[in-house]
Amino acid sequence: MVRPAAPPPRVSYARIPDVLAMPNMIEMQISSFKWFQEKGLRALFDEISPIQSFNKDMELYFLDYSFGEPKYSVQECRNRDATYAVPLKVNVRLLNKATGEVKDQEIFMGDFPLMTENGTFVINGAERVVVSQLVRSPGAYFTLEPDQATGRLLCFGKLIPNRGAWLEFETSNKDVIYVKVDRKRKIPITTLLRAIGFATDDELQSMFAEVDNQPEHPYIVRTMEKEPPELRTGTTAENQKAALLEFYRRLRPGDPSTEENAREFMENLFFRPRRYDLGVVGRYKLNKRLKLENPPSLDTLILTKDDLVRIVELCIQVNNGVEPPDDIDHLGNRRIRAVGELIQNQFRIGLLRMERLVRERMSIQDPDQATPALLVNIRPVVGAMREFFGGSQLSQFMDQTNPLAELTHKRRLSALGPGGLSRERAGFDVRDVHHSHYGRICPIETPEGPNIGLIGSLATYGRINPYGFIETPYRKVIKVVPNKADVLVGHTLREDIVDPTTGEVIAHKGMEIDADLAQRIAALAANETSPRLEVKVVPVVSNEIEEMSADREEQFVIAQANAPLDEKNHFVGDRVSVRHGKKFLLEPPERVDYMDVSPKQIVSVATALIPFLEHDDANRALMGSNMQRQAVPLLKPEAPIVATGVEAQTARDSGQVVLAKKAGRVIESTSTQIVVESADGERIVYPLQKYLRSNQGTCINQYPSVDKGQWVMPGDVLADSSSTENGELALGQNVVVAFMSWEGGNYEDAILISEQLVRDDKFTSIHIEKHEVEARDTKLGPEEITRDIPNVSEDSLRNLDENGIIRLGAEVNPGDILVGKITPKGETELTAEEKLLRAIFGEKAREVKDSSLRVPHGEKGKVVDIRVFSRENRDDLPPGVNTLVRVSIAQKRKISEGDKMAGRHGNKGVISKVLAIEDMPYLADGTPVDILLSPLGVPARMNVGQLLETHLGWAAQRLGFRVTSPVFDGPSERDIEGALARAWLLESIRNRDYLRSPSEDGDPQEDMVYDVLRQWMEWGNGPVDPLAMSDEELDDKIKKMDTLKSAEANHQAVLLCLKAWLAENGYDITTLDDSQVEEVAATMSLDWGLPTPICGKATLYDGRTGLPFDRPVTVGNIYIMKLAHLVEDKIHARSTGPYSLVTQQPLGGKAQFGGQRFGEMEVWALEAYGAAHILQEMLTVKSDDVMGRVKTYESIVKGEEILEPGVPESFKVLVKELQSLGLSVEVLNEDEEAIKFVEDSSDEMPLDLGINIEGRETDEI
Repeated sequence: MVRPAAPPPRVSYARIPDVLAMPNMIEMQISSFKWFQEKGLRALFDEISPIQSFNKDMELYFLDYSFGEPKYSVQECRNRDATYAVPLKVNVRLLNKATGEVKDQEIFMGDFPLMTENGTFVINGAERVVVSQLVRSPGAYFTLEPDQATGRLLCFGKLIPNRGAWLEFETSNKDVIYVKVDRKRKIPITTLLRAIGFATDDELQSMFAEVDNQPEHPYIVRTMEKEPPELRTGTTAENQKAALLEFYRRLRPGDPSTEENAREFMENLFFRPRRYDLGVVGRYKLNKRLKLENPPSLDTLILTKDDLVRIVELCIQVNNGVEPPDDIDHLGNRRIRAVGELIQNQFRIGLLRMERLVRERMSIQDPDQATPALLVNIRPVVGAMREFFGGSQLSQFMDQTNPLAELTHKRRLSALGPGGLSRERAGFDVRDVHHSHYGRICPIETPEGPNIGLIGSLATYGRINPYGFIETPYRKVIKVVPNKADVLVGHTLREDIVDPTTGEVIAHKGMEIDADLAQRIAALAANETSPRLEVKVVPVVSNEIEEMSADREEQFVIAQANAPLDEKNHFVGDRVSVRHGKKFLLEPPERVDYMDVSPKQIVSVATALIPFLEHDDANRALMGSNMQRQAVPLLKPEAPIVATGVEAQTARDSGQVVLAKKAGRVIESTSTQIVVESADGERIVYPLQKYLRSNQGTCINQYPSVDKGQWVMPGDVLADSSSTENGELALGQNVVVAFMSWEGGNYEDAILISEQLVRDDKFTSIHIEKHEVEARDTKLGPEEITRDIPNVSEDSLRNLDENGIIRLGAEVNPGDILVGKITPKGETELTAEEKLLRAIFGEKAREVKDSSLRVPHGEKGKVVDIRVFSRENRDDLPPGVNTLVRVSIAQKRKISEGDKMAGRHGNKGVISKVLAIEDMPYLADGTPVDILLSPLGVPARMNVGQLLETHLGWAAQRLGFRVTSPVFDGPSERDIEGALARAWLLESIRNRDYLRSPSEDGDPQEDMVYDVLRQWMEWGNGPVDPLAMSDEELDDKIKKMDTLKSAEANHQAVLLCLKAWLAENGYDITTLDDSQVEEVAATMSLDWGLPTPICGKATLYDGRTGLPFDRPVTVGNIYIMKLAHLVEDKIHARSTGPYSLVTQQPLGGKAQFGGQRFGEMEVWALEAYGAAHILQEMLTVKSDDVMGRVKTYESIVKGEEILEPGVPESFKVLVKELQSLGLSVEVLNEDEEAIKFVEDSSDEMPLDLGINIEGRETDEI
């Protein structure tokens, strides 16, 4: 296999060094599932164990568990429509307490779906992703809401457990604090406090005296006044009993209230772990919010009395303005439920259902005969898992359009789903970007529809901590160092160092500490009277990384990643741009605590792939992020000329490229597999996926990117996939673009493309569709897959093998047979001739119906895969199915009018015309442009990034390299001008062959170019004679200049280029001062009507006339993608087809092979034109006049006169509906005779037209 040459090198414009590599992008999915397998499942079995029988005689313990091996590989599961799962086995112990007998047994608990190494699940052959859920964290929350009557802000509190009853606290405008349990009736909070043991008025008042100290709002006193007198007048024990009974009566009004019942109810509600569970996260958040002196340990998962008291204190303090309310949209109060926890919650539901069944069986079974296997019924557990993976809102069919779509789907965060929000109830606040999203959730990438803001994407560096909160990394700023000699060296002092014994100043502020000074300062640590243990130094940004959650970050001052630093990592300048909470400030360096690790840490992966993101409006960047996920993999993937540096890791972590597991030498590299032999002689075979169908019908095809004999290291890319090139994500193509109007062809964002793109297959993609047919057992006998199909010509069977299955590689068109199948028909009364045939030929002549699988309407292509599953081969098939045949058809789709295309900046459009190459505008050297975009699409949309990409791409392509332009850290406009200047200089030099030998006659023009070139070479490389170099060396030297990206390098390049350009166009530059060059060039450009080399414009010529266009046009290289909205999937036509059963009108929509609706307004239009006959046809024979349309079709086929239309079926339905209401309605003809609607005689229907126009129910359309 011949592969294209290696791509040109990448030149990075990043100014900020990468101090931290991005984490693995699917780490969240994989680590969460691993946690569930190792710890989450163990916790569930511990939670449920032991299960006790009702009479407490038997106990069932779940000891340990193990996972077996999967039955099929991942690929085999996809092929067989199976679930990739492993058997879960649990060791169970049954203890008979009466006899002391112990029975141990290993029980099979069902097949447990296993995550693939790419973070997905294969369920019934389809790849699915479990999306992480963003939910309100358990804990206590307090908000202030205005009272409707008085307008006063009152405190409302909520105590949300992980599992159990919610407690809601509310304050009335009369200063009474109430509590609601599980949204039931309100109870004064003091009643609840008395019920748990704080029973007397004095005790309650003294307990809250410290916080309830505002005379005008005595909350506890007012609340106690609302209680019944019997709760306040007795002893402690009497009051507590009365409070318990009152609490029970309020919540369970119908039940008999006894002290025992009430106490049991209270215990179950808040103090029993089986019924009430704060969860570790809930306890962690509660301890953090309540700030108790002696907080309970994180193992205390139930409420304590101190918790309730402190919550009431906080409620009073929030009312009094002492404590701030909580922001419920802050990411410190919202956590991620990742895949492991979601599966754990579902598994728990299954185990609790099983527990109930086990208890019931324990009461039925004889204790001596009972065994764990007899008691445990695994159906509820298996059912719960199947329900979750198959039907949960969070278990989604994976978006596999391209590798980015796959990766983004795994990193998605959804606020919807069970236990989350619903899109109808979600307001603006919860959807909004919040300051705590910084570095955690992308502010750009979210859907555009009703889910906007409810579905987000994890930021590039975001990680989930053990409590489920998103953390983001920061570089620590060191301002104080311990007084140790080895630590002090290299730092600069921020204070004078004074010897406390002598008062002598050892070192002055601003001094850099060397080894000697460090020893002297460190000696002060041993001073007995006042030892100096720390030294203040000038703030230095270290490479020490700290991950921080949103609530911890609030207390620190954090600088941006692009804050200027000197070579010692000290901040440059007196003020630094920082964030503190939700404020953006300028602060002195001494106040800065941390610094961002990277400018791209605030955005998601898809958004980090947009170059010049900082120059795009947020709305367009959102569209750009979302549309990259819709890019169709192309036949010849091409990585962008202007990339952002994230492409390689995105491709690697998506799981679609093949990576080396061990170092070794490639000993085989073919289109189907790569074999690597490691140093220890082990051979590792890497099979490649060939022409597989993705979930969305796009093509997954891997091809090798290494050669035989090549040495590879672990993690090296061995094979590329459909949307990668040399291990970099390649979603589109680099094309030459011109921003200009052309005959109105690109009006309203339409796009004009050159026929060259179609010819070169630049935007050709492969789409694979799967078709399957089952041969079942029917009442009349089994269906049969065969080549012997009745009434089918031999020509139609030419591509079928002897079994009636299409051959691999066959070209098929709509209506072609893919798999021949016959179905037995019901026996009918045989004619004499048929009886004779039956007697002669026996069984063969029995009636069978052709039910073959055919290529659907509108599809064509090449058969690329055939799979046959049958009972004989012991394949798993559904009941009643004997054979299943699956045929995959691949279709090559070239780009065409109506296809949707888009850039990475939200600049989308539909192709309006494919122009002939010779009609396209062309450059001065004859190069035609590839694509024409409307210039009006830029200013209003404010996505200027596309223009900067165009200019830089143009320069990079001419200079022969590719560019890395990271988000928020890309090249400046001056950098781009410098690159354009170098590109023009290089071209100018290449066009002058006579530079190889100095001119004889001393032509000043030639001498000037030589002089420019010499200056240029010397400036970058020292004294060099350009004439002594070969062409290759010269090119190489000029290209290397691009690594000089300083302001001076760009300034030099622009000056030299503009001087050369002015001289080339006849301007005398001998007297021109350097400071005037740019101004003069701009003026002369307008006078001459020529673009300067650094403005990114060019003179274009009309391909039809050969004349130049009036003005210079922006021309360059832009990266364009073809989106999965292809015209071929949307266009649709029908002549006849299926009809609705009742009204007999044609169905609607492409999926039903329906027609276009001729609606009320269209009828008006025909009425307005007076087109009576057409209108009559539309309402009768073209619609639901069953008899009429059959007769009309017959007349057309036979070339006869078309008869008068009959009565439409829908009119008959209306009459019948009126009659069913008891109204005597009849239809009269012209002679006022009643027309009877009788069933149409079937013998009038012509059955030999080969179409289903008569509306009978058939298997085929």
